[in-house]
Amino acid sequence: MSLLHLFIIAVVQGITEFLPISSSGHLILLPRITGLQDQGQIIDVAVHIGTLGAVVLYFWTDVRIAILGSGHILCGRFTTEPAKFAFLLAIATIPVTVAGLALKLSGFDDALRSIKVIAWTMLIFGIVLYFIDQNGGQEKETRDWNYRDAIKLGLWQMIALLPGASRSGITITGARQMGYTREDAARISMLMSIPTIFASGALLGTEVIATADFQAAKDGAIAATFAFVAALLALSLMMRLLKNVSYTPYVIYRIILGTVLLWLAYT
Repeated sequence: MSLLHLFIIAVVQGITEFLPISSSGHLILLPRITGLQDQGQIIDVAVHIGTLGAVVLYFWTDVRIAILGSGHILCGRFTTEPAKFAFLLAIATIPVTVAGLALKLSGFDDALRSIKVIAWTMLIFGIVLYFIDQNGGQEKETRDWNYRDAIKLGLWQMIALLPGASRSGITITGARQMGYTREDAARISMLMSIPTIFASGALLGTEVIATADFQAAKDGAIAATFAFVAALLALSLMMRLLKNVSYTPYVIYRIILGTVLLWLAYT
């Protein structure tokens, strides 16, 4: 693959992974709209690794607590605050992991990769995000996250298996509906993405290791680097904007893109 092709894929993935506009939807649409070659699973795994590195670096303080909590759990110390935080992340990840594996094994996930599905999910869940964001409370913060909310957000995250729904958009919507502030809703959503991206990357990775060669590994390393930089910039910008701006700009983008895709799909 050319350097430009790798750059485009990585930037699209890096920017859209954490913004509530659906990275999977954009990656599916990219080859269909531009005529570029489908990037394949090796590059998909690579850009996932890049975005994973970005969110780990940006939220390193929280990630460090989760890692410490995992150590506490392994040592039988289940009542510490770090252990509780690690448990919350694990609980929130279980539903989407189980559902995603079921979709993968059934082969039904391929049936969802259509422009019509992406168009409708882009529109519907964009509108849902708008109304919940405008009417949701602002009284809860990350420190208020509890087991009940983790289970609820885990169920919300299952919806993100629909291409175009957006993992970050769905979990942010769920957190806002529960009364978390815009910044903390995004923070919890991003932290939830770490085990989720790791799990999906590991699932894809097991399928491509046997077929990877030196050139594929080289392309993957380049794509991962581009995706890391793009994701870090997008994440930093979004978290800064949320201090003063709602999620409305992302909703507008979703509605415009969804409308265009519906026109393309039905004409």
